[in-house]
Amino acid sequence: MSSALAKALLPWFRAKGRRLPWRGVSDPYAVWISEIMLQQTRVETVLSYYTRWMARFPTIRSVAAAPLHQVLRLWEGLGYYRRAVNLHRAAKVIQQEHGGRLPESLEQLRRLPGVGRYTAAAIASLAFGQDQVALDGNLRRVLARYYDLEFDPRSPEGEHWLLAKARRAQPPGESAAFNQGLMDLAASVCTPRKPACAACPLRSGCLAFRRGVQAERPVRRPRRPMPQRRAVAAVVLREDAALLVRRDSGGLLGNLWGFPESELRSGETGRAAVRRAIKELLGVPVRVGRALPAHEHRYTHFEVTREAYVCRLAGEVPRRPGLRWVRRQALSRYPMGKLDRTLARRWAESGGSA
Repeated sequence: MSSALAKALLPWFRAKGRRLPWRGVSDPYAVWISEIMLQQTRVETVLSYYTRWMARFPTIRSVAAAPLHQVLRLWEGLGYYRRAVNLHRAAKVIQQEHGGRLPESLEQLRRLPGVGRYTAAAIASLAFGQDQVALDGNLRRVLARYYDLEFDPRSPEGEHWLLAKARRAQPPGESAAFNQGLMDLAASVCTPRKPACAACPLRSGCLAFRRGVQAERPVRRPRRPMPQRRAVAAVVLREDAALLVRRDSGGLLGNLWGFPESELRSGETGRAAVRRAIKELLGVPVRVGRALPAHEHRYTHFEVTREAYVCRLAGEVPRRPGLRWVRRQALSRYPMGKLDRTLARRWAESGGSA
């Protein structure tokens, strides 16, 4: 038996739902890839990455067999690179333990690297037709307004309350349409700011709309000021090659390549920070040359402004893993974060000289 919410939502979804390349396909692998890419990322951004990914890695086997650096290079620019590392690990697990087929049970899906409660529920619903609620931020917003939830939907109590409501509202056998309908409604109508209530199919049953508090739902936690950081990067040259450093696997931008960098210490100039950082990293002094344009970037939990300088060493670099001299023409082969890719392009455009 359908709920009032489902009776209003499902016809709207069939008529107005988005046509996306991973919808309506029979391959659970395609659903899995789309769900990993969509974590904290807008659909509009994901579309081109998804198309390139499926062309390069059409099967789980092809992902499992690929070197990690190829996976990261294809992912470059999509951000949250831990997703790509976990996806690569999960593909190997699926190949070795599940015969190359994505497992269907919620419990087995949750055991895969990078698959949490929401992603497991989404895959179970969209790929395997199981009656699961894929409660992400979009569904939280729509449901918090529809039921006029008066406390934080991200709190344990709020999530439990919304899940119970959604499970009762979700009609058996219609899980995929129900979840996707709420996702599309959140994207096009029930938006975070200024929801288009006049165009909403759920308007007549929406408690927040009826009470005139839709702009106040969902209840939001106070935002803390975004921490600001300052850093330096060094384009260390040897002839026409630059020194790249591979990031530690467990840190920010893990397994990506980039230029040597360091945060500025209190009272430290950019040039002094470069000299200190290179001495700490390589054990040799450095001659700091011209400055390259500084860049700003916003990560999930902080913003950084990074200065950059072209340098030459005054000694030999010790041979060790994670360091590599790369010619200007070959920089595009190495997976990098946004700041390092921008710096690589700026240095190359400047002629690649010191």
